[in-house]
Amino acid sequence: MIQAIGLTSAPRRNQPLAVADLSFEARPGRITVLLGEPRAGKTSALRLLLRRDPGRGIALFRGRPLDRVPHPAREIGVLLGDAPGHPARTARNHLGMLAAAAGVPLKRVDEVLEVVGLAGLAGQRLGDLSRGMDRRLGLAAALLGDPHTLVLDEPSHELSPREISWLHGLLRGFAAHGGTVLATSRAPGEAARIADQVVTIGQGRLIADQTVTEFTGARLRPRIVVQSPYASRLAQVLGAEVTPVPDAPVPEVVQDGGSRLFVYGSNCAAVGEAAFRHGILVHRLTEETSDTGPVREDGPPEAPATAPQGEVHPALATPGLVWPLRYELRRTTGVRTPWVVAAATVAASLLAAVLLGRFGAPPTDVLTGWPAALPLPPAAFGAGLLGALAFGQEFRYPALDPDGPAARRLGLLGAKVAITGAAATLLALASLALDALAGWLLFGSSAVALPGARTVAFTGWIALVLGCAWAGLLAAGLFRSTVLGLLSVLAVPTLVVPLLAALFARPAARSLIGLPERLRSTVLLQWPSGLDQGLSAALRLLSQPIGWALVLALTGLLGAYVLTVLRGRPR
Repeated sequence: MIQAIGLTSAPRRNQPLAVADLSFEARPGRITVLLGEPRAGKTSALRLLLRRDPGRGIALFRGRPLDRVPHPAREIGVLLGDAPGHPARTARNHLGMLAAAAGVPLKRVDEVLEVVGLAGLAGQRLGDLSRGMDRRLGLAAALLGDPHTLVLDEPSHELSPREISWLHGLLRGFAAHGGTVLATSRAPGEAARIADQVVTIGQGRLIADQTVTEFTGARLRPRIVVQSPYASRLAQVLGAEVTPVPDAPVPEVVQDGGSRLFVYGSNCAAVGEAAFRHGILVHRLTEETSDTGPVREDGPPEAPATAPQGEVHPALATPGLVWPLRYELRRTTGVRTPWVVAAATVAASLLAAVLLGRFGAPPTDVLTGWPAALPLPPAAFGAGLLGALAFGQEFRYPALDPDGPAARRLGLLGAKVAITGAAATLLALASLALDALAGWLLFGSSAVALPGARTVAFTGWIALVLGCAWAGLLAAGLFRSTVLGLLSVLAVPTLVVPLLAALFARPAARSLIGLPERLRSTVLLQWPSGLDQGLSAALRLLSQPIGWALVLALTGLLGAYVLTVLRGRPR
């Protein structure tokens, strides 16, 4: 059961409220249709109900507010518009990613595909699906968690009559098993066919809350449509001769101004016989139901006096600690883009290493494939692009949440940091290993022999690639764009490093290198040698401009991202 009490959207400057003090109920075992013209506030009402838009009011699902529902994705199925997703992702992969986020077994994916009639198209890419198939996929996503409630925004809009008939049968079957269905519609005729309860709204306010019988009697009026080249003469004849329908008002004839007539309170047989007796040619004679417009009730139902007051904010969250990792892993590996980026990065690094070795470049340049003319090595650039894609595609193809708040969760950020970090580390190791192998095979061991401390160089290489990946990730999450995330990565060596290089011209920063020895001399306990070496390597990295630049960039981006998340939370 859904209870909406006093839903009111947040005020907008110089614009009326999208939803104002709206209250209604949707009961289990019944289909409730929220009816209204375009821009009447239907979608805004659903978004308030689901806490996706800021505002006031109470929204209860089985007597609980949304933030107290243990598993929202398993209890409430939602379809707002088309099913968002990467066009290159298959239907099964898309639902599998959502199943990982909802914490439901993967076998449920095939079950819902069968329910919505997409079992034969499970391997089809989302970009190749028709509007009807896309809507079926959205319904499959809504049914994935086996919910008790469905919230659907105009699910039949722009569908063919066959698809609409199938949809109505699916919703009727769901309600027959005790489920609650709340759907919006702009068509009074559709509401009369499918709904058990019709809630009519206009300009964001409640106009009427009626059973389908009351709605049909008050708003929908049967009539006969007549098309004739002699419409004026036929109107006079019908006004005098049409036989009234039993228990119906006196017949009424209305001329549309051209060759069409509307006859109320009669039937096709009586109209056709009258035209035949007077020899009047008729081109069209059919029955239809006309919409007389919304009829306002005496007043909206009163909200319970004991209902608590509160605010609605965008805070729909999926519980659990493991789901972000499962979701992010499936999201990353489910399309070809990350794999193509990784392959292209390794190939570019290998090519650069071979060219550098051919011209006698230092071993460090050969191993990293880093020409002096480039601001970053290919591996660091590719890692930054992978990081930027992790959040950029989340906002461009928001399968988890079409509005973005889900992508702003700190839990999802942690999963993206972990998965991106793992991918960047593997990319750094793969490029380093292949560059070393190619240099050794083509130019001998001297071309890849590192002088001095190899631990510091190896740690620095991993840290550089990781830092670029995380910088791209945070920047793309902050600016909601893959391109801006990648540009932020390039800004570190081209803008931040030159600035810090001037500061590091002073010897003060280089004194950090001897910090472990100075600290050891001031304490009584002997440090483990591994810790000593690790700390020395880390401080040597930080003493370099690129190290400080990455640390400052990551600190600033992380702080800005966290502030953005906190600003979107309820106060």
